[in-house]
Amino acid sequence: MSSSPRPRVSDDQRRARLARRHLLAPAHRAGSTEEVADALVGLHATDAATVYLSACARLAEPSPGDVERALYEDVSLVKLLSMRHTIFAVTTDLAPYVSSSTARAIAARERAMLLKRLRAHTEGHAPWDEQRLARTEREVLDALAARGEATTAELGKDVPALRETLVTSPGKAYESRQSIGSRVLRLLAADGHVRRARPRGSWTSSLYPWAPVPPIPEMDVREAKAELARRWLAAYGPATEADLKWWTGWTLGDTRRALADIGAREAELARGETAHVLAGDLDDDPEPAPWAALLPGLDPTAMGWRGRDWYLSPDHVPALFDRAGNVGPTVWWNGRVIGGWAQRANGEIVWRLLADAGAEAEAAIAAEAARLSAWLGAVRVTPRFRTPLERELAAG
Repeated sequence: MSSSPRPRVSDDQRRARLARRHLLAPAHRAGSTEEVADALVGLHATDAATVYLSACARLAEPSPGDVERALYEDVSLVKLLSMRHTIFAVTTDLAPYVSSSTARAIAARERAMLLKRLRAHTEGHAPWDEQRLARTEREVLDALAARGEATTAELGKDVPALRETLVTSPGKAYESRQSIGSRVLRLLAADGHVRRARPRGSWTSSLYPWAPVPPIPEMDVREAKAELARRWLAAYGPATEADLKWWTGWTLGDTRRALADIGAREAELARGETAHVLAGDLDDDPEPAPWAALLPGLDPTAMGWRGRDWYLSPDHVPALFDRAGNVGPTVWWNGRVIGGWAQRANGEIVWRLLADAGAEAEAAIAAEAARLSAWLGAVRVTPRFRTPLERELAAG
């Protein structure tokens, strides 16, 4: 008996799914930050401002206060060093799956790497080994329990070992010194023992204290990988095996096993590539009304796939990405990236189109820029990873 032909999914169909599932078309915007984070299977949080900008772009009523509520009051959103060795803000419901499938393995590698570097660090101080590191971590957690929350510098007053420095690349022209405190707190965060609390200052501030958190429940690793793959495919599928492997940072074997465990079905993309989709999830999403969006650098949608030609022209990559592959602020029209944007020192939101999209598109983009400017108010945001077009636009 011959097998049924694989269903074919056009680029237009993928873009229609994107509008609804990524909450980008106005009719599909969300009511809460948690809803946004779950729809995208996490918000990129390496640049703290991205969480706010990505969430508010998709909220029916943009509100930095709602993002702060989720992060710091309800703590319904937690940050984990996870997929692709990147910090993601995920809901507490998703956190156990992300932690067990990805974050714990990364934390183990972080610990091994830090110990290797600490063993080479003496400079007149007591030598570092597993026992001293474990003892220092316990002292930090005890100090946090007593204080409630504290910055790394404040904790250094209670735990003197944090004030030591770690020399990297000794003797090289690029030799540098790093605070051992910053590395130990990063490790405790990767292990799920501490979290970043509300910044001292505005939501764009990089000065933040640490606070203790309850442990994230452990799960079977294979079960956790399957669930993460299922959620990702529901939001980003149909997508290729290479897309999922790239997004998660898993091995090819783990990626294929997870797809098999969730019973993913094959489909054919417009360029003949084999993609995967959840069983029963190939009904066409309704074509949305025309829509525009201004998304920030590192936004989950722009960074959602390894293969991007269906929404991003390769000709636009040099202007919109840095050399490390980080996307900058992007302008979207009906599911395609057609330009970039920036905020100038006076607060003005400016953009440039890299493709002619017509008067309707320009009017919709102008309306989105006004919407963004209105909720930003006096706040000024500079992306952590700057790209050629963003730098040029910001400089005016």
